[in-house]
Amino acid sequence: MKERILCNARIVLENEVISGSLALRGQRIQAIDSGPASTRRSDRTDCAGEYLIPGLIDVHTDHIERQFAPRNGVYWPSRLSAAMASDALLCGCGVATVLDSLCAEAFPTEEAKLRMFNDCIQAVSEGERLGLFRSRHLLHLRCETADPKASDFLQPHLDNPLVQMVSLMDHTPGQRQYRDAQKFREYYAGQGWTDEEFAEVCARLKRLQAMHAADQRAHIIRQCRQRGVRLASHDDADESHVRQAQEEGVAISEFPTTLTAAKAAHAAGMDVVMGAPNIVLGGSHAGNVSALEVFRAGLLDVLSSDYTPASLLLAPFQLHAEEEKPLPECVALVTANPARMLGLTDRGRLSEGLLADVLRVRLVETRPIITQVFVNGAPVLAPRGAG
Repeated sequence: MKERILCNARIVLENEVISGSLALRGQRIQAIDSGPASTRRSDRTDCAGEYLIPGLIDVHTDHIERQFAPRNGVYWPSRLSAAMASDALLCGCGVATVLDSLCAEAFPTEEAKLRMFNDCIQAVSEGERLGLFRSRHLLHLRCETADPKASDFLQPHLDNPLVQMVSLMDHTPGQRQYRDAQKFREYYAGQGWTDEEFAEVCARLKRLQAMHAADQRAHIIRQCRQRGVRLASHDDADESHVRQAQEEGVAISEFPTTLTAAKAAHAAGMDVVMGAPNIVLGGSHAGNVSALEVFRAGLLDVLSSDYTPASLLLAPFQLHAEEEKPLPECVALVTANPARMLGLTDRGRLSEGLLADVLRVRLVETRPIITQVFVNGAPVLAPRGAG
C-alpha cells in the first residue's frame, strides 16, 4: 500500500498549528510528525509552508439545484452530468463531505419542484452508487411544513441511506425569515406579481399554514425519529420557536434569524448553524442577524456554504485574521464541529487513523486558495505543476 508524505507544512490540528509532515497510507492518516520528514521516505510532497487542514464538511448547500436549472426556463436534460458538475465545484472549494440540500415544497409550481427534488436525489444516489464523485455526497432534505404537498415529496425518499438530515422550514410571509413580507416578494421578484396578486399569494399561504403546518410538522418529525434521521429547526426567530424545537427533540437550530433565537438555542444545547456567506459578506443579505455577531457572542457551532460553496473556506480564515481567534477554533466550524453534529466520527480532524481528507491551502493576498485536495487519501484535485 503506497505511502504519501506531505512535508514542510503548517498542520492545523484540533487545538494547535504545528510545522511538520503528514503521512497518508491508503484511505487513512498514518502519522503526523513535527519537524522535517524522514529522508528515507521517497514519496514526498514539499508543501512549501502551506497549511494542511481537514477536508471541509458542508451540511447545507443549495448549489446542486442551480446545475439542474441554470437559468429561468431551462432544465438540464442529464441528471448525472448536472450532479457531477456540482461535485466538481464543491471539490474545487475543498468540500470532502457534502449534504446536498433539496427543498420539498410545491410552491410556486408543483410539477417543476417535484421533478427537481426527485431528479436531484436520484442523481446523487446514482453518482454515489457508481463511485463517480470526487467528494462524498449525502442528503439534507428541507421540508416546507406549511406546504400540504411536502410530506408527499418526502415520503418516498426517507429510507434512502444517504438521507442524514431533515430541516423543518416555514417560509410563510410575515414570520421567521420573512417577518418583513416585502423580503418574500423580493425573493420571488421573477414572478412579476401585481400588488393585488401578491396580497392574494400571501393570504393563500397563510391559510395553508393555518390548515397544515402543525400536523405536517408533527408527521415529519415522527417519520424521521423512526429512522434516526437528524432534525433541524430552520430560521428560528424567537424563544418560542426554539422552545418548540426543543420540546420536539430537535437538536439543531439552522440559520436563526435573531440573536435572541441564537442565544436560546445555545442555552438549550442545540447546535447553531449559520451561513458562511453571512461571514464573508459582513452580514445577512436577507436582513437577519449577522453571523459575525453570533460568533462574537460565542454562540456559533457550525458554518455551511448555503448558496456559495467558496465561502466555506473563506469564512474561517477571515474569522482568524479579522477576529484574531485561533485558527483551529475557526477551522473547526467547517470540519470537526459538523462531523460531531452529524455523528461522522471518522473525519473532520487531522488525527492518526481518521480518513485522509486533507486540504492543502495557500494564502494569496491573505485569502485562502486550494492547492490540493485529498479525499480518502486519493489526490482528487491539484493545479498544473503542483508537487
